[in-house]
Amino acid sequence: MNTAVLRTEFRLFRREPGAVFWIFLFPTLLLVILGSIPSFRDADKALGGLRPVDAYVPIAVLIALIMSGVQSLPQVLTGHRERGILRRMRLTPVRPVVLLSAQMVMTGTVALASALLALVVGRLAFGVRLPAQPAGYLLALLLAAASALALGSVVSALSRTTKMASAIGTAVFFPMMFCAGVWLPVQEMPHAMARVVELTPFGAAARALGEAAAGDWPGWGHLGVLAAWTVLLTAAAARWFRWE
Repeated sequence: MNTAVLRTEFRLFRREPGAVFWIFLFPTLLLVILGSIPSFRDADKALGGLRPVDAYVPIAVLIALIMSGVQSLPQVLTGHRERGILRRMRLTPVRPVVLLSAQMVMTGTVALASALLALVVGRLAFGVRLPAQPAGYLLALLLAAASALALGSVVSALSRTTKMASAIGTAVFFPMMFCAGVWLPVQEMPHAMARVVELTPFGAAARALGEAAAGDWPGWGHLGVLAAWTVLLTAAAARWFRWE
């Protein structure tokens, strides 16, 4: 990968305060707001004895991935295509695929940094235990990040303009937030609903991260769902993506 292109993408990202806030800071800020509610720091039998703030740390991690995948990445890639940047790059030694790879690496890195921030703040501010199965947690996190980026690539492939990317991204954003457990943790969902949600990338990710946080190896079924969605969405994005 061309490191100059990667550095440029990071520099451009830092100049977008909205993107920095929503991807890097907002998930942790939401965790702090919820953790400041006294009832969120009391054990809940419906969550297997966990406190709601404990359950919301993996959710905050997933919010960062969803924000980066379906909101940020499509806007940037579609904007580059709309302004003819990708078309002009075909006439230079730097191929458009280099820019695409750099953008995905940059977005993924920021999302993972946001996830780390949520873990650290949860630990320091509310005594949330760090993942008791770190290897399994990392694997689930990387698969979830790959799924989010693949989903964002599909949104980019289907969008001809940034307005369309924003509309499609928003339409995908709220269902994915629900599946991640933002309004109702997956553990508290009715059994039938939870089984359906666990077949979505972020429902599976929420369960896998929760299992690893508790000290268990993430269920292979959940990891398999994440891997399958990553492959399927990546293939779809490659099939439908247009450089101009």
